[in-house]
Order: sequence, then C-alpha cells, then structure tokens
Amino acid sequence: MDVLIHPCRGLKGSLRAQPSKNYTTRYLLVSALAGGESQVRYPAKSQDAGALISCLKELGAEIVEQEERCIVRGFGSHPRNPGVLNPGNAGAVLRFLLGVASILPEVKFVTDYPDSLGKRPNQDLLMALEQLGVKTKSNEGRLPITLRGSGLHGGKVTVSGEKSSQYLSALLFLSPLIKEKVEIRVTGNLKSRPAVRTTLEVLEEAGITVKASSDLLHFHVPGGQKYRAGSYEVHGDWPGSAALLAAAAVCPESDLTITGLYPDEQGEQAITDVLRDMGARVEEDEGGINVRGGDILTGVEFNGDLATDAALAMVGAACFARGQSRFFNVENLRFKECDRISEPLSELCRMGVESEEKRDEIIIHGNPDGYQGDVTLDGRGDHRVIMLLTILGLGSKKGVRIKGAEHVAKSYPDFFYHLEKTGANIEFRGKGDKIS
Repeated sequence: MDVLIHPCRGLKGSLRAQPSKNYTTRYLLVSALAGGESQVRYPAKSQDAGALISCLKELGAEIVEQEERCIVRGFGSHPRNPGVLNPGNAGAVLRFLLGVASILPEVKFVTDYPDSLGKRPNQDLLMALEQLGVKTKSNEGRLPITLRGSGLHGGKVTVSGEKSSQYLSALLFLSPLIKEKVEIRVTGNLKSRPAVRTTLEVLEEAGITVKASSDLLHFHVPGGQKYRAGSYEVHGDWPGSAALLAAAAVCPESDLTITGLYPDEQGEQAITDVLRDMGARVEEDEGGINVRGGDILTGVEFNGDLATDAALAMVGAACFARGQSRFFNVENLRFKECDRISEPLSELCRMGVESEEKRDEIIIHGNPDGYQGDVTLDGRGDHRVIMLLTILGLGSKKGVRIKGAEHVAKSYPDFFYHLEKTGANIEFRGKGDKIS
C-alpha cells in the first residue's frame, strides 16, 4: 500500500499513546513461562505482538485476547514442542524465543520474510547458546535456524553486545529455567542498555532473581527458578510517540498532547530532551507531553544508542533544523528491518536533504526553510523508516508518497489514523485502502 502525506500546518489535540511493543512482548513471554494464569492489560496490537502470541500458542500457552487485555495460561518450564516456529518479521520475538526454546529437544525457526528478518544476524546469540550445551544449525547465523537443547546446562557464558542487546535479553529469559546457575559476561560495547533494563524490570516483576553489575556487563542468575504468574499493565509506547512528537515540532501551528507516557526504562523518552535542545516548546506534566510548533529548530548532537527506536524520529526533526545534527553510536541501526543508516538517507537525498553517513553515525545538514516534496519515497519495509518519511512529508511544501506504508503496522497499526485524528491529511492507495 502507498500513502500520500499532504503538507500539514499543525497537529492539534490530544492522543493516548499506543501501548509499548517492548513491554508487551516481555510481559507476554514471562506470562507464558509461568505456571497458572496471568493477565496482561492494554497490550499492543501490533504485528510483532501477534507473531509472539502465535508462537506462544504453538509452544502450549493458552491465550485469550480481549479488547483491553490478554489472559495467558502459561506452559511454565515445560513448553510443547511444535517442531517449527515462525516469528514472522519480529526480530526481538525471534531472539527471545531462540533463548527459551533452547530447553526443547529440537526446534526449527523459519520466516516468511527472507529479505528482512531472514537477513538479520543471530550468530553471536547462537555461539552463546552453544556454550550452554545447545547444538545449533543455521545459515551463518541467519534463518532458518535449528536448535537441539537436550544437552542444555548452566555455567559461564559470554555474549557479544556489539550488534544487539536482544541476545543478552534472550539469555536472561532462558537462564532461570536451567537447573544450574548461569553467569553471563557481556563482551564489547553493549548496545541499547535501556532495553536490557526493561528486561530486568519485567523479570523482577515475574519473580525472577538476577544479580546484575551496575554497568550491565556481568550477570549471575540462580538456577531452577520458576516464573510467577501475575497481572501486568503495559506502559505507553515512547518509540511510536517519538515520531508524533517530532512531527508536531516541525509543523508550525502544532499544539499536540500525548497522554499515557510515563518515566520508565524506555530510553526513547529522550525525545523530549532532544526536541527541547533543538529549541522546540515541550512541556510535561501529569496530563501528558505537549509539543507546540512554530519555533526555529537548531541542530543537536546525540548518542543514538540511548534511544535506538527514536533515533530516526530525531533525524526527521533534524532535517528541519538550522545547522548540523549528529547522531553517533548508532551502528546497530544497520541490523534492523533494513539498514537504518544507508537506506533512509538514500530516501532523504531524494527529498533534497543533505546528509552524511559514517559506520556508526548519521549527520544531517538541516534546512529550516523545508523541502518541496512532491516525490515518491520507499519505506524500505521498515516501520521506523516509514515514520521518518512521514515527518518529512508533513513538513514539506507539496507532500510525499510513501511506498510500502503497510509495514508501519509492525509496531504501530494506528499510526496514520492517529495523525489524521490530529489534523493530518493522508490518503491511502491500494490493498484495501487500510492498514492492518
């Protein structure tokens, strides 16, 4: 599906933030790993959440999806062996399940998205699982992947943190299920530390004991633990909201408030500080986050690894800022649904945005006068890229057409409808004229 994003003078009104994808996947997973019945309130309705629910059902969990909650009767430490699991295009779902499925005698992971998830690397995680006695077979760390976990044991394990923190989170979800204690040491520069803190927060809520060093590079996990059934409430999603807040900042007459966002372990809440540093009017109170447009933005420097899933939204705002913006320590963006450095910058170039890329940096030379638009851009099959291009279209003079916009549903199915609700003019073209 294509969408036509027309120029927008301002986003106005109030929206409740969609539920967090990251908290939803973690709460559903620990609920399935517990015996008894758990409740996950306000879960995200994204494609990633749907992929995880499907896999957990295959593993033996009973899940009833209601309007505002999921009821989960878990399989505990004894999942059913489905033989084959398909996590769709969900990288975190794949990595987390590669961890916990290691307690099975044999299971194969496949995907319907060979050009996206099928290309994402997992070798560092597979090497770590092999240190715990798991036998693995893969396409050089890529799907399809087969695990044989009959020799699973505890002990010491090292895992690289250079490409993704999801490898570490996978080990943290698995380790309590192993009879012996597990000691995890992270090598290299650990990426996306806030996501690891989210994992530790959810594990603690589920009754799991993990001793973590302050630098998040060493972990001791006692063996033979049991996940505890519980009731969990999913937080508002900062990554998706970051795109809306950035869009409001670049549209001159905006007065947008997003409610349901609270301080937690999501690093993407840094969007408010970055927009303030750019000169946007951002106010926070118990009623929500308010952004008003109309101010000339200025360039910033930001360590993008602190807010991985908001980095491209920040880039969107930087395109309209005076001077240079530099987002560094972002090499892990290259290992997402697409290469989130080279591929989106190619699309920005078609808009007339001046940019540079380095191995782990995005540099934007902004233009406060904006861009003509009236071009067709490719969303690259990546929800975050689509959100970035939408920001450019809203702030442009003649709008843009985005190809493959249906992929925004991976994390935020209501993204375009929320924009329409706050004043954006968006047209849907093709494939049923709806996002699902």
